[in-house]
Formats: sequence, structure tokens, C-alpha cells
Amino acid sequence: MKITTAFLISFLLVACNRKESNNLPVENNYLHSVSLTDVKVEGEIGRRIDSTINNNLLKISIAKDFILPFTEKKSKGGYIGVGKLIDASVKFAGYSGNPKVIEVKDHLIGSLLETVEADGYIGIMEKNSRVKQLWDIHEMGYIILGLVNDYRYFQNQKSLDAAVRLADYIIKNWSEEICENWKITVCHVGVTGFDRALLALYEATGDQDYINFLVEELGVPDWEGKVVLGRKMGVEGHIYAYMARTVAQLELSRLSDGSPDFTVSEKAMKQLTEEDAMLISGGAGQWECWTNDQDGAHALGETCATAYQLRFYETLFRMKKDPFYGDLMERTIYNALFAAQSPDGRRIRYYTPIEGARQFFEGDTYCCPNNYRRIIAELPAFLYYKFNKGIAINLYHQSEAIIDISGENMVNIRQITDYPNSGSVTIIVSPSKPQKFSVLLRIPLWADEATVSHGNNADQPAEPGTFFRVEQVWNQNDTINLEMPMDWRFIKGRKRQFGRVAVMRGPVLYCFNPELNRGKGLDTMDSYELGRLFIDPGSVKGPLPCEHVRPDGTKCVIGAWKEGHSLGDEHDFELVLTEFIDPDGKAVYFSRRDAEFGIDDELFIVK
Repeated sequence: MKITTAFLISFLLVACNRKESNNLPVENNYLHSVSLTDVKVEGEIGRRIDSTINNNLLKISIAKDFILPFTEKKSKGGYIGVGKLIDASVKFAGYSGNPKVIEVKDHLIGSLLETVEADGYIGIMEKNSRVKQLWDIHEMGYIILGLVNDYRYFQNQKSLDAAVRLADYIIKNWSEEICENWKITVCHVGVTGFDRALLALYEATGDQDYINFLVEELGVPDWEGKVVLGRKMGVEGHIYAYMARTVAQLELSRLSDGSPDFTVSEKAMKQLTEEDAMLISGGAGQWECWTNDQDGAHALGETCATAYQLRFYETLFRMKKDPFYGDLMERTIYNALFAAQSPDGRRIRYYTPIEGARQFFEGDTYCCPNNYRRIIAELPAFLYYKFNKGIAINLYHQSEAIIDISGENMVNIRQITDYPNSGSVTIIVSPSKPQKFSVLLRIPLWADEATVSHGNNADQPAEPGTFFRVEQVWNQNDTINLEMPMDWRFIKGRKRQFGRVAVMRGPVLYCFNPELNRGKGLDTMDSYELGRLFIDPGSVKGPLPCEHVRPDGTKCVIGAWKEGHSLGDEHDFELVLTEFIDPDGKAVYFSRRDAEFGIDDELFIVK
């Protein structure tokens, strides 16, 4: 394997200049996420965090389902997901400060550390299956990541020590023949997460050996990111594994203190936004793998893939400072991600189709439930960012953050809004002392008539798809008002959805729930039949209040005709459409009376 010598040299230079083992060099050309410990979120994101903590994390059987397999060590295969659960519980504990969550986190980690073998192994496998068995390194990689984050957020030295021993155990027992025994086409699928775990260890310890292994053995910087369509032998087109490796490659380049290579990430973005891999909900893939036919049914949008798409977009948002990635994030969060969980927070999906029935995953272990918990715990860190000249706001949501922008000025920033119900956002900026800096506002591509007012500057037009910059000397309680009118949009379908339109408002997609449309046979129609109904865009009523799936939720009512030779002046039906997060949603695309009617999706227009 080719070794990138310049890559290693750059890391050595960074390591030599490191003042503390857990302090990273500041890259002035990037956006930097504000720590989730410095942000508090209300609204639907806050509700999802609270319900995932109270109705999911605090309800699961940690001892029986998660710890017992590690105590017994009898398995010859399989996967639990305890590392992902540790990572989620650490972040929930850091964000909330909830004593019950901290207790769960400490109990989970303490119980797991009691299972550590003398050689450092933490896993479920019997001795003859360790490392060699598919998914064992995957499991251990996330255990390392979760333990390092326990050290990062709670300064738990025992967690870091165990993470170091486990990583060293894997490295000591590594051989290239391991992947050949797994019968998968590309090795990174079987070690998903291990690369990011080693990066986290490097950040915590400054130990160059972890970077050397990433470069020399795993070949992360040289990975070419070939996109393979379909579920072929060897699962080469696995989206979750692809996104995880891409994020690791980008983070590795960031830590190298050099110029990042976006070649692989651009392949993924082209596949998602130009070649129809991503659907209107933000979900992507069938049976976990790349597809481009816009099939919206069955095994669409694995939750693990959705979670890593968000991490991928967020990484590019920071590194490229491009608001487009924020648009992708909010589309995916408000639709595909939140639809992967029951309204009460207890149950989680493996897949979230846009057509046909949706099903919840049966258990609490395995990859999707735990990756969902992790990404929900990370959402507070997706709202606010800082850079060398100020603050950038990515996601609009009722929230508050404390941001240190210069090492000596703590800025309290608050959003007052009911977004995504409306596009009205009031931002209150209060620095500890007056200072000149910039506040950047991401203007979504759908916000054609957005305006910003602040101080004596009233209703300034804000261009969609850009950052609107407000630069001034800031004092206590200075205010910015952002107005983004939310018109109903009728988005043209692509490929299998060609000739039909979906209903959107702001970042939110709407869907048809049969239970809310009883009568005239609507509730017995399957998704194919529903897609053959013709909707009348001029008849849309809403947004109307709807607490069917969330507090302060919305719905709309729209006239429709059944198919036939001609469509009369009077509608045959009035359809009630709810937000896509409706767990009983069954269809999002409908036929159009005028074949020319509808607009292209702003996220998928080739520039």
C-alpha cells in the first residue's frame, strides 16, 4: 500500500507543537462547532433529545441486552452496539447534566470495564473468534470512541486507559489476511468506526502510532471511494460504511494541518444530489446500499446511513463553509431522521421508506438504534459555529448558546422562533463586553424572499443559498430579525417518481396517513393507488395545527381527484397531509393535473 509520506510529516509537525495532549491546533480557515455542552435546545429538536433520553435510553435493559454478552464472551459472531450506546450516553450526559443520565453512563462504562481481559480485549467473542470474526473490530472501534469521549467530556482517565489498551490490542493482532476471511469486497465495511476511533485517540493522547496505523495499514488517505450501485456480493456499495470512511478521511486531512482533498467527498455529493441517490426525505439507498432509481418503498434509508449522511454534511459545512450543506442537514433532520423514531421516542426504525408501510426495529441493540441515539445526542452541536471573525448560525431553532469568540469575550446568543412551523427568527446577541465581529446567517435555498433587519437596517434582502453577514460592534441584547416566508412548494418527482409532485413547506415534507383520511375508500388505498390521485395545488389550506405526531405540529388539506378521462371542477376528495414524521405516513407523491406544473427540488438542481 502506498504510504503518504508528506501526510505523516505534517502530523509529526503538529504533534511536536502540541501544548497539551488533548488540545488541537486551531484552523482559522474552518468553522468550529460550538460544543453541545454549551448549547441548550427547545422546540422539536429539544423534544426529540428529551424523549430519546427519558423514553429510550432510560428504558432499555443495559445489563441483560448490552453487558451480559461481554461478560459471557461465548459468541462466534454477531454484534451488540455497546460502544455506540456509550458514545450516545456520554453525549446525552454532557448535554443535559441530568444526574440519572450520568448515573446510567457511569454504570454502563463501569460494568463494561469489569469485563476487560488481561490483554486489553473488550468484546463478546470467544477466544478463537476474536479480531478474526467479522464485526468484532467494528464493535471494538466504537467502544474505543465512546470511552475516549467519556474522557473528553468527563475527564475519566480509566476510560481513556481502557481505550488505549483496546486499540493497542487490535493493532497488535492486526493482519491483512483478516479482511480476506470476511468475504467482503472492501475491508473498511468490516472495520467501520475504527478509523474515527483512532483519530479520537490521537486527539486525546497525541500518540503518532494511531495516525501511522490509519495511513500505513488502513490506507485512509489513499482510499478512492468508488461508488457501487446495488446490493452486490461483498456489500461494496454500503452507504453507512462509505460515509463513515469519508468522514474519517476528511477529519484526518483536517488534523494533518494541510489542504484537504475533497475528491472522495465530491464523488459522494455528486451521487447524492446530481445522480438521484438521495430521495426527497433525505434518505438514501435500498438495503443499505447505493441506488439511483428513486425507489421510495421497502428498505429505503437505513437509519445508520441517515446518521452518517448528517455527519458527512456537517463535516463539509465546517470545512468548506458552504451553506448548502446546512440545507441538506435540515432537510434530512426534519424528515428522514425524525421519521425514524416513534413520536414518544421509544421505538426506532431500521428503514424509513417514503412509500408504503413503515416498520419499527424489534430490539434496542444492533447498529440502527444506537446510531440513532448517537446522532440525536449530537444535534445541539449542529446549530452554532464560530470562526476567527465571529459566529455562524446553521440551524434555526428555539435555543441558546454561550460562545467564546476571542478567548476573552463570552457571547450569549439566543434564537426565539417556532421554526420549522414558520420562518420568523429573532436572534439576540449579548457579548460580555462590546466587540466588533460578524454573525453569519444561513439563508436556505427555498427562502426566495428572505429579509434581514438589524439596528437601523430594515428588511434587507437575503440571497438564498448564501450566508448573510451582519457585522457591527455588538452590545448587550442587540437583535437580528430574519424573515423567511414559507410558501407551499410542489416538488417534481424524479425517475420512478417522474410525473408526480410532493408537497413541501420550508424544510418539511408532507405525507398521507390513511387513518386521518377515512371515507370514500381513501384509507384502503395502497401507495401505488394514492400516487395516482391528482391534487389541486390551488386548493391547499394551511398550515393548520396538528398535534397528531408532535406538539405544535402542522398539517394541510388539499383537494384531489381520482384518475379518469377528465377532471371536473369539483374535487372528489379532500386529502389531509401530515408532516413526514407521521409514523403511519404511506405516500408523499401525487399526480398533477397539469403535466408542466411543479418546480425542481432546490437541493438537486445541477449547478
